[in-house]
Amino acid sequence: MAHLEQHFDSVEIHPIDIVETLAEHHAWDFDRVGDDQIAMAIEAQWRTYSITLAWSSFDETLRMVCSFEMEPPRERLPALFETLNAANDKCWAGGFTLWAEQNLMVYKYGLVLTGGEVAGAAQINHLVDVAVSNCERFYPAFQLVCWGDETPEAAMRVAIEQAFGTA
Repeated sequence: MAHLEQHFDSVEIHPIDIVETLAEHHAWDFDRVGDDQIAMAIEAQWRTYSITLAWSSFDETLRMVCSFEMEPPRERLPALFETLNAANDKCWAGGFTLWAEQNLMVYKYGLVLTGGEVAGAAQINHLVDVAVSNCERFYPAFQLVCWGDETPEAAMRVAIEQAFGTA
């Protein structure tokens, strides 16, 4: 990764080009949807997450959407929304929302790069890593609240706290 960072630090490059290079480096499945958008699939412990990153030059923002399919029972929606609020309180950057019409749970984040700022490879890699980590962290809680008839409080107890430091 250090070699990639040196290359990107020395040359101003389009953010989606950086994402494409990272996807190749990590052997993630991806599709360059257009000049300003890329879609990837990243396999993790609980599921494979669909991640889309899109660059908007108008507002100088790199938008990321990490999603997975979810069609909760209608009667469990209030408990799921309470769990989403609790999960979002634990996320420092980005947040979850349910796109019910598309049957998708979504983790969204926008990296603002105004004034000609450029995102580096390490920053974009971290952005994707945080998205997948948060989805993995809260996926069991969402499942328990929707299909395990757990309360939001009980379901959130299974959400693994983020570890700091080394063992």
